[in-house]
Amino acid sequence: MQAALEGRTALVTGASAGIGAATARALAAAGAHVVLTARRKARLQALAEELKSATALELDVRDAGAVSAALEAHPVDLLVANAGLAFGTELFQDGDPAEWSVMVDTNIKGVLHAVRAALPRMIAAGRGDVVLMGSVAGRQVYPGGNVYNATKYALKGLYEALRLDLMGTGVRLCTVDPAMVETEFSVVRFRGDEEAASKVYDGMRPLTPVDIADAILWAVTRPAHVNVGEIVLWPTDQASTRDVTRRS
Repeated sequence: MQAALEGRTALVTGASAGIGAATARALAAAGAHVVLTARRKARLQALAEELKSATALELDVRDAGAVSAALEAHPVDLLVANAGLAFGTELFQDGDPAEWSVMVDTNIKGVLHAVRAALPRMIAAGRGDVVLMGSVAGRQVYPGGNVYNATKYALKGLYEALRLDLMGTGVRLCTVDPAMVETEFSVVRFRGDEEAASKVYDGMRPLTPVDIADAILWAVTRPAHVNVGEIVLWPTDQASTRDVTRRS
């Protein structure tokens, strides 16, 4: 029996850990050749060695030229624009503009660079899948979210605009918007403070990277006439960006 993604080439940004790594594993297991991209080359190489068919490529999505060159060298028909991050939970007026720039350049411009570089070949072929890694933070704000919220709201707007621009091309577009997922995200957000990061999940059961990867795999393996446009995933213990059931 042919694997669901046999013969397809997928590029996953931010593939060195968390949702990106889990998604790469899921796509590879389904038969795709996976191009793994991130800034941590050693982690990518270790993951590539684990997978049946993979290429490790050190890449910073903030560099438009590098992203364009990568997509030219590795023709893909499936893009998972996953790379993203957050810094801090301070009030906006106490925030650091340098950190804002990194969030904007990674979460918005990095996605723009990857999608823009991938689309021409997909459109020419009349098929392809683009998956944007959004967040419920792009649907509901929460205290301390401010600039991170803004970047994810921008992705929601990009998704809506791309649905119009890609109409009739045969290219499918999906935004996957998870709530709380236990990854390195909170460690980065708290600038390396692992104790503070772990408290985010105290007393509740968050989603896992495998949960998100499973949803992505399901979306991109539907029949060609079916476009799963929006997937929103919540832990059962979470009702909104502000409301979480916690057990002592």
